[in-house]
Amino acid sequence: MLNSMKFDYPGFGRIMIDGTAYAEDVVIDHERVHNRDKSASRALKASYGHTPLSDREPIPWECSILVVGTGANGRLPITPDVEEKARELGVSLRPMPTAEACAFLNDADLTTTNAILHLTC
Repeated sequence: MLNSMKFDYPGFGRIMIDGTAYAEDVVIDHERVHNRDKSASRALKASYGHTPLSDREPIPWECSILVVGTGANGRLPITPDVEEKARELGVSLRPMPTAEACAFLNDADLTTTNAILHLTC
């Protein structure tokens, strides 16, 4: 089954999913949208200059492909532990700027593809 959701990234700090606007980072987990809980990763901010995506936060690993929208300018850091976990689980980790991630997701099979979308940086 192909994607039944419509993704649009109109610009910095905003995303549209099926006509609903979001102003915070979101997670797509089997066609369900929820806010990204990055609170556990905040402790790493000093090391990365920005709150990174780390395995300290909930990541929707039950997929074949995990798309990571890395922000308007592609600057969201991804920690090595996330990359290692993806390899261990056989999940194809696909980081890309969020506008590209939205275009990718519009054509993706969301029964096998999950996503974490950062809306700024």
